[in-house]
Amino acid sequence: MHTNITDIFFDLDHTLWDFDRNSEKAFDRIFKSKFPEIKCQDFIEKYIPVNQACWKLYQHDKISHQELRYKRLKLSFNALNITISDQDIDQIANDYIEFLTDNNHLFEGAIEILDYLKSKYTLHIITNGFASVQEKKINNAALGSYFSTITNSELAGVKKPNSFIFDYAINSAKASKENCIMIGDCLDADVNGALNAGLDAIFFNDKKIEAPQNIKQINHLLELKKYL
Repeated sequence: MHTNITDIFFDLDHTLWDFDRNSEKAFDRIFKSKFPEIKCQDFIEKYIPVNQACWKLYQHDKISHQELRYKRLKLSFNALNITISDQDIDQIANDYIEFLTDNNHLFEGAIEILDYLKSKYTLHIITNGFASVQEKKINNAALGSYFSTITNSELAGVKKPNSFIFDYAINSAKASKENCIMIGDCLDADVNGALNAGLDAIFFNDKKIEAPQNIKQINHLLELKKYL
């Protein structure tokens, strides 16, 4: 039990907001409308690992925002041996961002755990997602009232796992590192990023991947009650 914790920082995508589920619905809408020959499930199977790899490059400033939007689609279509024009990729990228926030599925237990924690701690968001999109996700999913501050990488000028984004968020929260804990799904960006910045962390390991024994982890959001 963390008796000294006052402030909890959550990642948004893949931690509270069910990115994969909402993303699939956005692509399904696009393909049914404009590219009926493309089977959404086939695309998603290729897209998920490609998107993860591209985001990792983006987090470490190896590619730009625009390169991320293009590459994750182009490489996914390449993996399916589908030839598609850059113009179509650009249109899909725009439609995807527009449609993505129309779906607001959360992970099971998200609202219940936020209600439980809000009465005990001050809650915050730290996200690498694009500011305008993340704001829509939070508002459309009715999450805004739970969080005192929302820090995104555009505001901070750097992305997780860079320590500065954690410092920025903690300063915005008017909190102390020793009283803070980060909860997120990415070992690199969320967990190691937070630990290296001097605050505690819990790994949301819903996919039950192998993780170091010394890292606190949960497989379901309601398991946070064991720690907080």
